[in-house]
Amino acid sequence: MIPILLKRVVHGVLVLWVVATLTFLLLRLAPGGPFDSERKLPPEVLANLEAKYHLDQPILNQYLLYLSGIARGDFGPSYKYLDRGVTRIIAETLPTSALLGGLAFAFAILSAFPVGLLAAYYRGSFIDRLCLLVATLGISLPNFILGALLIWAVALQLGWLQAFALGVLCNALVCLAVWLTFSARTTTDRILAIMPPITAFVAAGFEHSIANMYFVPIGLLIRGGAPADFWAAIGGTAADYPSLTWSAFVVGNLIPVTLGNIVGGGVLVGAVYWFVYLRKR
Repeated sequence: MIPILLKRVVHGVLVLWVVATLTFLLLRLAPGGPFDSERKLPPEVLANLEAKYHLDQPILNQYLLYLSGIARGDFGPSYKYLDRGVTRIIAETLPTSALLGGLAFAFAILSAFPVGLLAAYYRGSFIDRLCLLVATLGISLPNFILGALLIWAVALQLGWLQAFALGVLCNALVCLAVWLTFSARTTTDRILAIMPPITAFVAAGFEHSIANMYFVPIGLLIRGGAPADFWAAIGGTAADYPSLTWSAFVVGNLIPVTLGNIVGGGVLVGAVYWFVYLRKR
């Protein structure tokens, strides 16, 4: 196992070296330079810039400086943002990119797994072809079309969809907690078994319709009937919570969260359990 891992690491380093070398050569062979613009810079300014970025040195020296900087994790200054380094730009933007990538990966897994189960179980049927059509569209649709559709769905319908997604994730964890109790032998085992999934959904801020049917009405009652000394103690007024209404609670929270709870428990847990253990073979 260790020799295979070492071999993969060596191959990975070689691939990165080849990519870095080709990138360096292509940038040097391309016409123009990083400081070319419609307005020509004075020769003295251009010479100072080239000296600052080591562009006045021989190609071999530039290449060695380039590789040594990569090895140290220093990717040099940015030619576009002259007051910031490339490493700093990556450090500032990497968390957002990692979050987007993680969410995209989670969405792909959560959507692909149930669709794959349906297609496999109803092989050769209309459902199988429909799943294949959806998968093909997801792969073949251009990004600018799919992106526009997702912008409409996520940016314009975020509140409802967000509540639905939080409900899906919440009840999936709750049902898994209940499922874990069936493998326990004592009451202590059951308590310990449910703690990790329940703690996860509470800490992550997921939504459950049963909990919301208690907490949100309590908030509505406080907003409508709390005395003046209560608002003075918290430094606010009832007018600070204009969206806390019965209609907003039912339409914008309770309905999508309940639907999400049904999908999370019924599809991600119940349907998977039925497919693995209970379906007729």
